[in-house]
Formats: sequence, C-alpha cells, structure tokens
Amino acid sequence: MKRALITGITGQDGSYLTELLLEKGYEVHGIMRRSSSFNTGRIDHIYQDAHEEGARLFLHHGDLSDASGLNRLLRKIKPDEIYHLGAQSHVRVSFDMPEYTGDVTGLGTTRLLDSILESGIPTRFYQASSSEMYGKVQQTPQTELTPFYPRSPYACAKVYSYWMAVNYREAYGLHASNGILFNHESPRRGETFVTRKITRALGRILAGEIQEFYLGNLEAKRDWGYAKDYVEAMWLMLQTPEGDDYVVATGETHSIREFLDEAFGLVGRDWREHVRHDPRYNRPTEVDVLIGDPTKARERLGWKPKVGFKELVRLMVEADLRLAGLDPEKWMK
Repeated sequence: MKRALITGITGQDGSYLTELLLEKGYEVHGIMRRSSSFNTGRIDHIYQDAHEEGARLFLHHGDLSDASGLNRLLRKIKPDEIYHLGAQSHVRVSFDMPEYTGDVTGLGTTRLLDSILESGIPTRFYQASSSEMYGKVQQTPQTELTPFYPRSPYACAKVYSYWMAVNYREAYGLHASNGILFNHESPRRGETFVTRKITRALGRILAGEIQEFYLGNLEAKRDWGYAKDYVEAMWLMLQTPEGDDYVVATGETHSIREFLDEAFGLVGRDWREHVRHDPRYNRPTEVDVLIGDPTKARERLGWKPKVGFKELVRLMVEADLRLAGLDPEKWMK
C-alpha cells in the first residue's frame, strides 16, 4: 500500500486529493496546524468514512514554520509521495502579512525539502505552484516557459518555492514536480475567495439574510477550473518516471463580472442590485489577465479538465443554495 503525506490537508485541494488517494488505495497522512477552533470541516466526512472501512487516514499536528517537527514527521511516516499544498494562500492577505507569508509559503517549502534530504527517505514531491507567479504577464497564454513577474508577496513566495523545488531536483536528484495551477474553485473553496464569496452571498440574499455584499476589481480575468479535476493532475505528476513542471489550466479566461452574470443569471437576478464596490478589496498591484496553456499536461500526463466554466458556477451555486437552506430546483433555471 502506497503512503502519501499531504500538507494543507484541511484545505479545498487537500480534501479532494485525500478522496482521490483513498479511492486509489493509499494510506493518507495529513499535517494540520494546531488551532483553538476546529478547522477540519472539509475532511470530517472523509475521515469518518475512511475509519469505518479500516483506518487509512491519519492526521498529525505540524507547522511549516517548524523544521524539526517536519523532520520528525517524515521519519515517522516515511511517505512514498508528498503533496505540499500548505501555505498562507490568500493573495490580498499577503499584502497585510508579507513576512508571515514569506516564512510559511516560501521558507516552509525549503524546510520540507530539506527534511526529505536529511531523512534520506526515497519519496516523490509535489509543489503547489501558482498562476499568480506570472503576475504582470509577459506572454499570453502562459506556458511552462513564460517568465514569472510576481505582483504580490504571496506570488513572490511561490516563485521562491518553485525554484527551490527545481534546485532540489537538479542538485540532489529528487523526484520533484511543480504544478503551476491556475485558479481552481469548488463548493469547498474558502469563503474569502471571490468566487465562493459570490455564490455564498447569492444563497444568503435569496434566503433573506443579506441584501448586498462588497467586492473589489470586477474586471480581473482568470482561468477558472474545478478543483476536483486539478488534484488528479497532481497525482499524475508523481506517477511519471522523472519530476517536471506543468501548467494546469482550462485555456479559457473569464472576468469576475462574467462570474457574477453567470451565477446570478442562474436564479434570474441582477447582481448590480446587490454588489457594492469597496476599494479595500483592491490589491495594491493587480494581476489583470491569467490564461494558461495546458498542452504539456495534456500530452505528457494525459490530463484535461472535465468541468467547464458554466458547470463549475452551477455546482457552486447549487451547493451554496443548499447551505442557505434552499432547494436549488425551486430557485435555479
């Protein structure tokens, strides 16, 4: 039985990846930060199911700022594969907490890579890289060869982590891969991220809980895919003979305004009656357009997205209507 270790297991991607690996017969170990409040909502159902079938999911307290703790965990677990998803991952927050973001999102990767080296465990490593690394884009669409131009502390930390993974691969022969994932969403997306903020607010508006909500720049364009599709690409990267770097994207771009049109259009509402602009949500330096070219992932991994933009928005709206206590069939077109 293969053994996998996931940092950031309690996040959106961590939960979908856990489900995928358990389906494939893995024993899965996850690192989670100690918190005074429960933060396992996305994986509670998986944990319960996994233990009813025989324990194959194990959670460990740990932190990416604690090198010795990471080292101990690696020696204890001895994973065949490591999926490094943990980070301070909110771009806007990274402007308010640049040092913390650099420590966790950037140096956290180095601590993990060095723990692999120190422990001598033969493992394969996945680094969650980000389309935000392209920032002020130098080429459209963005490929694995497009130069990075990060426009936030989060993106700068991710560029550092990307090159550390490349360096450990080339210097020490580590099977390390960077997945340059473009925006990927789902009903499990955190509520502070713009897509989920929109669908969550829509449910609350229809339930009569609120009448308006606030957003920043509506013209920013992103390449949005479905998180459940994207974690499959992560797994495929670690099944290849050698580590490499891959763009994971849909190849389509849509603005936040288009997302609003699609989401509110599903219930016959005009978002302009409910959305207010708040300049506090604008980034000091904006990334205007991101669109990825997933050709390499398609040709070498056999991966392609299954869920398109409209279906993704529908999935998220349906889930958030249910969360608001509403029946999607009664409200949606």
